[in-house]
Amino acid sequence: MPVKRFFYVFFLIVMVVGAALAGVVAGGVAVYKVMAQKQTTIPVASQLSTNLINGSPSQTTKLFFGSTQIDTSITQVVQNVGPAVVTVTGTIPGQSTFFGQSPASTVSGTGVFISAQGYILTNDHVISGAQNLTITLADGSTQPVTVVGADQYSDIAVLKTTGKVPAVATLGNSDLLKPGETVIAIGSPLGQFQNTVTEGVVSALNRSLDTGNGYTINGLIQTDAAINPGNSGGPLVDLAGEVIGINSYLISNSSSGTAVEGLGFSIAINTAKAVATQLIQSGSLVRPYLGITFQVITPDIATTYSLPVQWGVYITAIQSGSPAAAAKLQVGDIITSVGGIAMDQNNDYINLLFTHKPSDVVAIGYYRNGQTYIVNVTLGQSQSGG
Repeated sequence: MPVKRFFYVFFLIVMVVGAALAGVVAGGVAVYKVMAQKQTTIPVASQLSTNLINGSPSQTTKLFFGSTQIDTSITQVVQNVGPAVVTVTGTIPGQSTFFGQSPASTVSGTGVFISAQGYILTNDHVISGAQNLTITLADGSTQPVTVVGADQYSDIAVLKTTGKVPAVATLGNSDLLKPGETVIAIGSPLGQFQNTVTEGVVSALNRSLDTGNGYTINGLIQTDAAINPGNSGGPLVDLAGEVIGINSYLISNSSSGTAVEGLGFSIAINTAKAVATQLIQSGSLVRPYLGITFQVITPDIATTYSLPVQWGVYITAIQSGSPAAAAKLQVGDIITSVGGIAMDQNNDYINLLFTHKPSDVVAIGYYRNGQTYIVNVTLGQSQSGG
């Protein structure tokens, strides 16, 4: 190859390599600039996540949920509250039937220590009718418990053990809750999976549920944290590590048969505390008392049986010596109002009755033989109401 041509080719090669290197350098500078720009937006969120997970006192970013200052993570909440949660089990005796004696059955639920003296908060429906009650602690050990008191209408019960108390849960203030707050449910679903943790939010407040037994339970907390059979009586906890509800109800499907999810309900802890205090002090909850056994009337029932009223309670029995007997109410009467408030879909008999106190004089409206009447009744005192 001639010398002149050789230098010409060499010169072209150098130019191409130089241009490529310049492009690499320029591209690298551009990438560096972009990365540098992105780096300014990353540390805040990254540091926040790190602080929440690690929980370092010197680095923890303080968050505010409602009026409560939060310095802890979900993991820390569970570590603190978990040891205070217990599994409650008992035996329902067999019943005599036409075919003989039915076998005994086992019931289970959850509870939570609320006192160093061994008091445990749970649901009435967990322990109702059960014998030989025991609790299983988080470490797997078991202890016998006794029933201090229970209230059907609030679905709250208090148990007591003389054994060790590994931890006591802190009770919060459910009046401060707001929809959207993160909450944690701890319990023993199916009685097998002890201290299971589920997370969700407060979906709504002040919900009411018809129990199907002639009364509703009001003031409930609705949550989408998974609550399964066996979770009943367990705590619903906020991110401050305080119990703000006692898990009680789960709606798994609607009346139409459509499957639904995320519909759990808890008794507000302020209600549970008020009931538990009376149960611990006296073993019972004082309720106003009329002294009747009744069948609830709704529009569907009224249509089916051609009844003259859409809402009310049909008296099926009257206790001897009761306020109802003194007021000369009769079997077959239909009570339609209490204290001047008519019964309807929002005002059932029990809840209207429970707005009054024992010894109150209350106007009872009732229907008899095609006529409506009003009688003033002095309410009595009962441990259950009715």
